[in-house]
Amino acid sequence: ISQSSADPLSTLLLAQLIHERKMAEAVLARRQKDKRIPVTILTGFLGSGKTTLLNHILDDPHHKLRFAIIENEFGEVGVDEKILSEKTNEEVIEVINGCICCTVRGDLVVALNKLHSKIALFDAVIIETTGLADPAPVAQTFFIDDDIQSRYVLDGIITVVDSKCILERLDEDKPEGVENEAVEQVAFADRILLNKVDLATPLELFAIEERLKKINPTASILRCQNSEVDPRQLIGINSFNLDRVLDFDPQFLRTDLEHEHDPSVLSVSCRVAGFLNVTRLQEWIGEILKDLGANLYRYKGVLSVAGRMEKFVFQGVGMLFSGDFRGAWAPGEARESRFVFIGKDLDKQALTEGFLACQCTEDLRFKVGEKVLALTGAKRSKNGGGAEGGGIAAGGD
Repeated sequence: ISQSSADPLSTLLLAQLIHERKMAEAVLARRQKDKRIPVTILTGFLGSGKTTLLNHILDDPHHKLRFAIIENEFGEVGVDEKILSEKTNEEVIEVINGCICCTVRGDLVVALNKLHSKIALFDAVIIETTGLADPAPVAQTFFIDDDIQSRYVLDGIITVVDSKCILERLDEDKPEGVENEAVEQVAFADRILLNKVDLATPLELFAIEERLKKINPTASILRCQNSEVDPRQLIGINSFNLDRVLDFDPQFLRTDLEHEHDPSVLSVSCRVAGFLNVTRLQEWIGEILKDLGANLYRYKGVLSVAGRMEKFVFQGVGMLFSGDFRGAWAPGEARESRFVFIGKDLDKQALTEGFLACQCTEDLRFKVGEKVLALTGAKRSKNGGGAEGGGIAAGGD
């Protein structure tokens, strides 16, 4: 398109296409020159929006790149791999349950070596850490393991922070000898995504940015909502600088130091085959938010609701809860429900029993959409007899 004949929209589209092509070419050129696979680490405290960001990257049509994914979850039961974009190639997804920065660090090396045998299927690797992970030991893996160092190169660390909760997390008192993971995640970032900006005022956002800059003065801060950021600002940026890290953490390459978690922070998870009653489920979640909201760092689940062909996906941070039916169960896919709660001083037995009490059979008393007569408080007769009033069955009756 000649500059003289192109309209502004055509010129803009052409510039975008050129930029997209250059990004893909840059990553591929780096692969041809370096021969190592670039790796991006996504980190950030529980509930900040990491998985949402990962799905945005996977769904974006512009970068033209194929990714292998390493998904790390703190609990024994994984949820995030069930809600990754359907565009993800299942052959290049590795799931690590446990803390990737300490108890299962060796599993990261195993996963990376396993993925390397499928190198023809992807152009880059994205590691999403659990929200309780210190990114330092994860990044360290790419400098102290000879096989990994010869096959992979750390492209950058992306940290997502929650505008609503980040200052509280940064100020949280920890037992002696226990690191504040939120601080470490900010300190090691090459890019910081200040997410959920709609939940904070302009003055609050300014104060948050000033605090983040004190911890990490070199990282770029990108404001966003729903983790929506152009992937071209996050992938193929070649931004991890070992010298910068060694300046503020001279012990970064030491392998004899242990990372200690706050022992009061627990993960409670459950996985059960079959179906759940949606009404009991809503009541149960409401009770949990009322009783435990202040101690809940993160909770999420993928549920099989009787009478519905879609998966019910819920997630939340503290008292902020969201849930909706999303994506159909695949033909032949086993119907099961799973949840993970992470927080302080949680009662594992009570949470598990409450979840199991929501189980039901697949058969409903009423078909979805069927009109039924329902007993309502306003219409009850004095003797507790029949009532007028209609309702529509919604599933999981």
